[in-house]
Amino acid sequence: MSGRTILFTLVMMMIMLFGLAACGGVVQPQAQEAPQAEQAAEGAQEQVTGVQEEVAPQSDLAGIKTYLLEQAGELKTHTTALKTAGNKYYEMAKTANFDYARLWQEQPDEVVKVIEEGRAAWMAASPSYEQIEGLVAGVPSLAEYDVILDAGAAGSEDPEGAVPFDLTLPDGKVLPKPGNLFGVTESTLWGTYPEYTVTTVAADFNKDGKLDFGEALPEANVLKAGVDELDRYTAELLIQAEAWQPTESDAFTALVVMVPTMSEYFGSWKNSRFVLGDKSTQRDFVAISRLADIQDILGGLQVTYQGVSPQVEGVDPDQDTQIEQGLTDLKAFVADVQNQESSGKRFTPEEADLLGAEAQDRATAITGKISQVAGQLEIEIQE
Repeated sequence: MSGRTILFTLVMMMIMLFGLAACGGVVQPQAQEAPQAEQAAEGAQEQVTGVQEEVAPQSDLAGIKTYLLEQAGELKTHTTALKTAGNKYYEMAKTANFDYARLWQEQPDEVVKVIEEGRAAWMAASPSYEQIEGLVAGVPSLAEYDVILDAGAAGSEDPEGAVPFDLTLPDGKVLPKPGNLFGVTESTLWGTYPEYTVTTVAADFNKDGKLDFGEALPEANVLKAGVDELDRYTAELLIQAEAWQPTESDAFTALVVMVPTMSEYFGSWKNSRFVLGDKSTQRDFVAISRLADIQDILGGLQVTYQGVSPQVEGVDPDQDTQIEQGLTDLKAFVADVQNQESSGKRFTPEEADLLGAEAQDRATAITGKISQVAGQLEIEIQE
């Protein structure tokens, strides 16, 4: 019997009692019983009010946006530091009239110091972006910034997946669709792309008599243009993130789009120096293992799921638990592989394929559950 029915019944009983008493048909109830009836009626009313105030669980969309803004703010701090170092190196090269042999001969220690400052800033900026890549790449209104900053290819390699910009250098030269800006700056700072590197100077950074990986001078014009644009587009992303009004559709779309990308990330890890060593021809993903990137991305996706978890729990608690545990286990799986790598294990390409297949199977299963519950909640997955 509902609260509303209980209240109605009690009221009708009281009316009948009072009516019979007026006709002399019943004995008047004792005075102390009236408060009991009133208390019962009040209790029934409280039950009705409680039913009326009960609301469905709500997503924490504000928490998702706060996370994005905090991480994007940290990213901007690091890209500003990277820009400062890149511009300092450019001014040093300009003062030497871009005579890199002279520059290296006159102030090798200062050159190494500023390059290492730039590398340190890049090493801080890259993980800051990876932690929000799941949202940036997964939310359609923000996705273009992922292409520009981290995912877009060079036009010469993949015209369909190329970045939407050309890079104009301070000397007036234009690099048409050079690839994403993290890739451009990484390959310039670590000397993995001859076109962005000074190949005429043997820069022995540690003075051990041989040239180790990364001991190369960046081409100053490319470095300045790259760090300037990386910082500028990061500032644009931060503005767009502040204006973004997240929806449940945005959150579920980001999860469905980005969770099942494990094979892609493991593929780039397989082809990187972290697996192939000096045989690798990949010019990016040389400074940080792709395994670390995957963990950062999954961490951001866990935050995204936590934002919508209350809604999922409201319709299917078991599914909610399975999704949360699945994301936790997937991240732990990748962390275990990276821990082995950090401890000195060099995985073979074949092992990388097997590990990537395992990660992809886990991710596909998680995505299926997320898609299913999105359907139960009638939440649109955007194209």
